[in-house]
Amino acid sequence: MQPIEYQQFENMLRSAKRAWHLELRDTYNVEFEKAPLDRWLRGEPDDFAWLDDWLRFIRELTVSGVSVERLRVVSEPHTDYTRWSLAVTRLNVAAGEEVRYLPRQNTNDLSFPEEDCWLLGEDTLILSLFKPDGGSAGFAVEPDPQKVARYRALRDAAWPRGVPYGDYLSR
Repeated sequence: MQPIEYQQFENMLRSAKRAWHLELRDTYNVEFEKAPLDRWLRGEPDDFAWLDDWLRFIRELTVSGVSVERLRVVSEPHTDYTRWSLAVTRLNVAAGEEVRYLPRQNTNDLSFPEEDCWLLGEDTLILSLFKPDGGSAGFAVEPDPQKVARYRALRDAAWPRGVPYGDYLSR
């Protein structure tokens, strides 16, 4: 596993045709999300300025032809974090990201790894690293072909089972 800087991560996504993102946690403790999540929990409005850079990046990618996909494996009933992310995800979708939800109770036949990831194309695996408290610890490229194959097989099995964001909201 080779750690990479955020700029390297962005450049790798820019050079991909397909960027598939797997999220496995029901709660994250990412620093830049703390204040918006707390505001949402208090019922206060949000201008979403904290998300502008990411949304701009997603629009850049999708306009250039990169397919950006995100699969969130979620427990039901939802955690506060998941309920908040459902409220915010409309912005990701509007920026061009395809987001799907896969209820954890529908995944008994799937074997998930411990790490969230980005799989670029068929052969580039970037692991999302986290601290024990759920805070972000950056990214690392995983060159092990067996791990890449495992994530690719998981993507191919899990992605089609995910429920598109709009459909998931209306369930």
